[in-house]
Amino acid sequence: MDIAGIKRLTYMVNTAILIMVFGLMGFFMVAKAGFLVYFSIPTALVYILGYILISREKLFGYVVMVYVWLTIYMSICTVCLGYDYGFHLYGMSMIPIIFYTEYMAYKLNKKTIRGIRLSIFIVGCYLVSTLSPSIFGPIYAPNMAIARVFWVVNSIIVFSFLIFYTRVLIKATINSEETLKDMALKDNLTKLYNRHYMMTKLEEVEDGLQNIYVSMVDIDKFKNINDVYGHNAGDMVLKKIAGIMENVCDKSIISRWGGEEFLLLSRALSGERLTDKKMFEYMETLRKAVEAADFTYEDQQIRVTVTIGVAVRQNGTKVEKWVDDADEKLYIGKNSGRNRVEM
Repeated sequence: MDIAGIKRLTYMVNTAILIMVFGLMGFFMVAKAGFLVYFSIPTALVYILGYILISREKLFGYVVMVYVWLTIYMSICTVCLGYDYGFHLYGMSMIPIIFYTEYMAYKLNKKTIRGIRLSIFIVGCYLVSTLSPSIFGPIYAPNMAIARVFWVVNSIIVFSFLIFYTRVLIKATINSEETLKDMALKDNLTKLYNRHYMMTKLEEVEDGLQNIYVSMVDIDKFKNINDVYGHNAGDMVLKKIAGIMENVCDKSIISRWGGEEFLLLSRALSGERLTDKKMFEYMETLRKAVEAADFTYEDQQIRVTVTIGVAVRQNGTKVEKWVDDADEKLYIGKNSGRNRVEM
């Protein structure tokens, strides 16, 4: 989530809390809890100030202000009314939100709060506010019928916060894991799988499986492209060829093997077993697609072709030898004029 998304979410939470404060203020009037009515006024002003802090992206100050004041507010409500109303439950919902906020501050490289310190403060307020009415009794006599309703409503609100923020935090964690996985297994430029990932897949191929091929794809005279048009043009060519391979060879596992070389692992096409003839036609389709593609960089037309070496897996053949066989076929193709498929 970016800073704009954080601001939208914070506006929503601030609005929800402000509405809740006004609603409770009305209840305190009905219950004739005068102190709580008056205390609701500065509380409302705190959340009105919150809108200003959010708009100015002073999220650190906003978070600290809200957590501290909300903890004090709920503690005073508990001391005054007792814990039969369930106001003390809000402390439990705030703790996971604190750590979510700390996580998001880290992600956005913003000043962060100390989740442990605030959590200790919340726990301390929770213990004091719940022990006080249990020892001395609440300041205002509770109406048990209303207290039961408040207990249910407050419980629903607290669990809703817990569920929502726990879900958001878990989704953020999963997204981070996926990003790390992509960084570890994919090439940063082409977004294809990298050599490490492909080696893992090649080593998973079991002996006895038939008609499994690797194809070594090499861009012809790629060094000349970099020398004549520049490395940015070379990067453009690499990314465009990666896109062509993903479109044409969507049934294969595709990796950037290194430099201007790509390696494809092909098992079957449209559910049919591969044969040498089908594999040759498959790679010919790829070769022709690259040859026919438009490679234009800064209004300069670049002619790009590829040479492809293909090797079938033989029983008992080690992965290194299998890849070397494809590389040898590629070498033959290079020496035979380039822009061809060699099996």
